[in-house]
Amino acid sequence: MAPLLLLAFIAIPIIEIALLIQVGGWLGLWPTVGLVILTAVVGTALLRHQGFAILRRAQENLAANQPPVAEVFDGICLVFSGALLLTPGFFTDTLGFLLLMPPVRAALRAWLAARMAAGQVHVFQSGPGGSRGTAPGGGPIIDGDFQEVPDPAHGPADPDTQSLPPRQDPPR
Repeated sequence: MAPLLLLAFIAIPIIEIALLIQVGGWLGLWPTVGLVILTAVVGTALLRHQGFAILRRAQENLAANQPPVAEVFDGICLVFSGALLLTPGFFTDTLGFLLLMPPVRAALRAWLAARMAAGQVHVFQSGPGGSRGTAPGGGPIIDGDFQEVPDPAHGPADPDTQSLPPRQDPPR
């Protein structure tokens, strides 16, 4: 992954410079600068419009008690799209505009889901305390407290549990 990232940091600026020189040779300096600014302004407007639409869809899914998985992925794509559109250049603008297209995001989401299902992409979970482990049975380790609640239809499971006072957590 690190060599690929290094290659991207080297190749993308070279591609951008070459494209800017070519377009500047065809159009001239000021029309090229104007075109770069225009793509940033139009991209930002489209980004804002799509961002609000994705937020509305996510809220609708949450109201229907459905996880907004596709909307979260689309939101991440829009963050990358915004960064690419605000970076001056035609190559990054093209990539940013591609990420603004819902069919491109859907294809990218399907490709990533297929790779995750095949085990080619691993998702790591971490929480505030660092990485989370797994129990010997393979499930997640969950740290917590519990209190046994008797079933009203069958009575308490253990008669001694009714005589215990409720647990008091110490002040923090």
